Amino acid sequence: MINAVIIDDEPHCCEVLALLLEKYCPDVRVEAICYSAQEALRVLTSGNPQLVFMDIEMPHMNGFQLLEQLPRVNFGLIFTTSYDQYAIKAIRFSALDYLLKPIDREELQMAVRKAIQRLQSPLPQQLEILLQKFHQATGQIQRIALPTMEGLQLISLDSIISCTSSSNYTIIALKDTSKLVVSRTLKEIEEMLEEHTFLRVHHSHIVNLNEIRRYIRGEGGNLVMSDGSSIDVSRSRKDALLKRLLPK
Repeated sequence: MINAVIIDDEPHCCEVLALLLEKYCPDVRVEAICYSAQEALRVLTSGNPQLVFMDIEMPHMNGFQLLEQLPRVNFGLIFTTSYDQYAIKAIRFSALDYLLKPIDREELQMAVRKAIQRLQSPLPQQLEILLQKFHQATGQIQRIALPTMEGLQLISLDSIISCTSSSNYTIIALKDTSKLVVSRTLKEIEEMLEEHTFLRVHHSHIVNLNEIRRYIRGEGGNLVMSDGSSIDVSRSRKDALLKRLLPK
């Protein structure tokens, strides 16, 4: 049995999540519900939960700020949030789990199943990336956490040459000639990288603009990347690419 804590300033959301867990996740026992970050701080520092469901948007102290106040994070963590693009982007950068409200039963079961399989606290580097992304301006984040078949990989953004879609996965080509198979769709990768030096040039490809060595003109054209690979540019994305390559 997994001991869990729910943290959310909305009592209705707490009640719904607790009922969903009781009905559909029998391996999870809710041992405490906290209606404020301040209350959660007391519970998390004095107790020993194995899994925490944490709302992001709370008054006085949000979920990210709460994490900064904890002396250690020694529990599995699943964020719960209404759609907040900036917060979700920070979570994705760190490869932590989250659930969108209203919480879907199947997504909850999947998140809990993953948490039980791992049953580990976030890596310090994941929390560092999360909080950096939350606090800092665009362009200052240098690393990203990516879930792969072999486990979590933390890599620098400037080590990425290109990203290629492969069904529900993305193949990421790195400067050291290795490739990562990442458990994220290309759309998710695009949303994480779009504020940096990356551009989607084709429905199947994202490139690091700093790693383009040559553009070969054509209907859409082709890019020769720093690793010698050739990447098609779709006709519909050609103008956006040229604007980034040839800024006024």
